[in-house]
Amino acid sequence: MARMTPEINAGSMADIAFLLLIFFLVTTTMDVDTGINRMLPPPIDPNAPEPPPVRERNVFVVLVDAQDRLLVEGEPGDIRTLRQRAKEFLLNEDRNPNMPDFEERYIELLGDVEVSRGIISLQNDRGTSYEMYISVQNELAAAVREIRDEVSRQYFGRAFGDLRQEEQVQAIRQKVPMAISEAEPKDIGG
Repeated sequence: MARMTPEINAGSMADIAFLLLIFFLVTTTMDVDTGINRMLPPPIDPNAPEPPPVRERNVFVVLVDAQDRLLVEGEPGDIRTLRQRAKEFLLNEDRNPNMPDFEERYIELLGDVEVSRGIISLQNDRGTSYEMYISVQNELAAAVREIRDEVSRQYFGRAFGDLRQEEQVQAIRQKVPMAISEAEPKDIGG
């Protein structure tokens, strides 16, 4: 009589495979990419007319070279004073003829207001460190945020970040646009 070969119970093998899968899913971590929370401008319409030239007095030039040295408006600068200098440029409270001019605009909820034509131009060398670039960018964005807070308090009695009505947020954004132009990195030297 022929002997029968015993069968192996595969049910427990499936359980072990399932437990191993769960173990690896629980114990491994997936790195989440983090970055800068910025809204990129929409693509340029190829049929759009050429933008008008920007007057030199309306541009605040910030350069960062390969050795992470800051050049603000052609003079050596310091990251600790960059925010204040950017605010002074954009506000131009003394109406200095060498600083940005203003245009009169009607903005819903604010009425007829003056809006600065100032633009901050951030340029960096290909060798600029990431940390320095982000530090400079943060200082420039903080300058605009502080101005928005001041204007928001003036018109609505609360900081820009505390506004809850989208119409108020849009009004402040129109009054104080985030006009920071970031040029493609190039070899500035240093």
